Amino acid sequence: MREQPRRQFRLPSVTVGLLVVNVAVFVLQSINAVYFGWPLERYLALSREGLQSGYVWQLFTFQFLHANSGHLLANSLGLYFLGRPVEDMLGKARLLEVYFGSSFLGGLLQALLGVAIPTYFGGPVLGASAGVCGLLATFAMLLGDRTILLMFFLPIRARTLLHISLAMALFFVLVPAEPGIAHAAHLGGLLGGMAYVHWIVRRERRLFDWRDYSAVGHERELVATQARSQAARKRREKKVEEDLPPDEFISREVDPILEKISAHGIQSLTERERKILERARAKMMTR
Repeated sequence: MREQPRRQFRLPSVTVGLLVVNVAVFVLQSINAVYFGWPLERYLALSREGLQSGYVWQLFTFQFLHANSGHLLANSLGLYFLGRPVEDMLGKARLLEVYFGSSFLGGLLQALLGVAIPTYFGGPVLGASAGVCGLLATFAMLLGDRTILLMFFLPIRARTLLHISLAMALFFVLVPAEPGIAHAAHLGGLLGGMAYVHWIVRRERRLFDWRDYSAVGHERELVATQARSQAARKRREKKVEEDLPPDEFISREVDPILEKISAHGIQSLTERERKILERARAKMMTR
């Protein structure tokens, strides 16, 4: 009998999920502005007054609010085109870690400067820009030689774009001339993404090293590391399975697979589960 090709369930994209949440929140913002007029930004946007009033959740909620449709569109484009490759490289959990971690760090830096220099940094802050900056830094640290089409027509290397973004954000933090743009949040997001790759992904112990921008070599290293970890995991699983006595092997490994077949059909089995059934048949024949 020829088996039908099996279809494995895949979790939906986290990047798309974040986009949906941002759009949904903006729709609710717009409805509230027209019909209700509740002071959402007072409680959810990041502000010096809010933090002084104990609204610490603003360090998380500010990133879901946007000032207008253009603001939302710009952040959504950045999130989509940078989030998908980062999610493919690092996985869904790490995408969320770097996105929310960079956003939190950016908001925290903006809030601290808001306390120190309220004239330029004390206004309310909202938008996903800090998280998107973190994704840009992550992308550039891992794939620095990749080309990004800035504004859909200007090709620029990811590493170069990161350098320019860092320089601009740092300049306007030191020389604050545009109070309507949260440059400190952008700077914090960029630094957060760079720190995440350096300390979490690469597990470097040094404070920082600009030589880490050897992106092509690191891409090969990342793939090789993932391959080695998968191979080691498979060797450990095989060793455990071979060391188990037949009865325990069947109760521990085979019975859950049989229950899965009963519930979802044989086409739901993974390659590893099929190999376990083959080894179980061999063990039974040798008893």
